[in-house]
Parts: sequence; structure tokens; C-alpha cells
Amino acid sequence: MSHPYSHISGSWVKVTSPRPHVALVELSRDPVNAFHEPFWTELGHVFDKIAEEPTIRAVVLASANSKLFSAGIDIGSLSGTLASESSPDPSRRALQLQGHIASFQASISALERCRYPVIVATHGVAYGLSIDIIAACDVRYAASSTSFAVKEVDVGLAADIGTLARLPKITGNQSLASELAFTARPFDASEALTLGLVSRVVNGGRDEVVKAALETATLIAEKSPIAVLGTKKLLLHARDHSVAENLDYTAVWNSAMLQTQDIPSAVVAFRKKQKPKFGPLGPKL
Repeated sequence: MSHPYSHISGSWVKVTSPRPHVALVELSRDPVNAFHEPFWTELGHVFDKIAEEPTIRAVVLASANSKLFSAGIDIGSLSGTLASESSPDPSRRALQLQGHIASFQASISALERCRYPVIVATHGVAYGLSIDIIAACDVRYAASSTSFAVKEVDVGLAADIGTLARLPKITGNQSLASELAFTARPFDASEALTLGLVSRVVNGGRDEVVKAALETATLIAEKSPIAVLGTKKLLLHARDHSVAENLDYTAVWNSAMLQTQDIPSAVVAFRKKQKPKFGPLGPKL
């Protein structure tokens, strides 16, 4: 069966459309979804392509593996990357590594850059790089079976792809976030809920949490795409700016967005007690 967004898929990142205007993105690299450079680069490219699709309104990110979300980075790949930075000069070697890290960060930040809300649905093991990925998503669900861990200190490095940048801002317990990052100890879905890393724990495994995420994505997809896009933009701006700065930014943003035809369409539908129908954002970007 052909899906409208299957052309976006890559070798390890598969894209389907199980609901109208909803893209389901699944990680699929056997045996444990461990990330090597081509995998994480592809993930970034897929989300950048999704952002160009005018008919998508919400995205669910999950694993195609029934047992786990991801074991994190492919340790063999990490060792190979460090060995490949071959300049004998420490400064030049540092610049090479800096470029590599920045490119890696940009790939994972594509989830945050995506103009549509991204809902991640985790289950089983979600270690290391999984936390960087989860933290870049807008809405985060976990199956009750999920085991998380910020594993980087166990392999001799500080997490550098987004966990330490985002975790203190998206969670409500600085002490617990620090403890988990310092110790690399596993924590379960209930503790992730306490931390604020996830907003919902779904009893069961992959199928149950993906179903819950798709239901939320379907609800979002029924809303005005202009309103949802703007809401994501303004929420991300608010996270990194003062209240006053965000209010100014919002005033400028909405001075343009309030001119949308989605507002009168929504008002008419409300008066008629009907669900409003909204058009796509426009031609493919």
C-alpha cells in the first residue's frame, strides 16, 4: 500500500500516513536502532523534508522495533568517528570535531525545527541519544515498559547533542535532571513523568503508546494549521526568551497571522456546530 509521504522515507527512517494529515515516522535499523552517522543524518533530512510538506499537520515519532525505542548511539561508529579526526595539531583536530558535533546537533534539532508538532512515543529501552531525540520533541509519551537513561557519562563524555541544553528547560526538577545526567542510572516511565520528561504514561508497549500518540496527532490535525504552526513557534520562543521579549515577538507574529482565513472559517463552523475544514498551508516549499 502506497502512503502519501512514503517518498520521504529513507533506509532506516520510514514515513507513513495512518491518519489524515498525520505523518508517522518510524526508526528502523536492526537490531536495536543504534545510531551511526548515516542514520542520524537521515533522520535530520527526513524531518526537514516533512517541514516542506504543506498537507502534514502533526507528526508522530516512534520505533518500528516492537521491543525498544533505541539503544542510543552505535559505539563502534563513535569510536570510528573519533579515530578519523586525524590532524596531528590539537587545535585543528578540535575544529574538525567541533564541525562534526555541530552537524550532529543540527540533525537532531531538525525535530524541533520542524514547523509541525512532533509527538514522540517511546517504549522499551530509550538510552543515550534517545534522550536527545525525545527532548527535541514537542509532546512526549512513554509506554509503561519504557526504561530511560542519560548514558553518556558511562562512555566518558558529557551529552552534547541536546540533552543537557534542553532537559533543564523542558523538565520541572533540576535536581533530578542533574542526578540522572551525572549517574547515568536507568529510570522508568513513572520517574520520567515526575521529572516532566513525558506528559503521559500509557499502559502497555509499543502499540498502545503509538495509538495514544496518533490519537493526539489526529486531534491536532483537525485544528487550523496556521494556529498550530504559530503556537509551536511562540512556545519555543517563550522557552528561550523573557516574557516581555516573547510578548513583543507574539505581537509581530500575530499581526500577520491574524489575517488568516482560518479564523472566519472556524467562527462559521462553531456557529453551525460543525467541525471546521482548513486548507493546506500552501504549495510545497
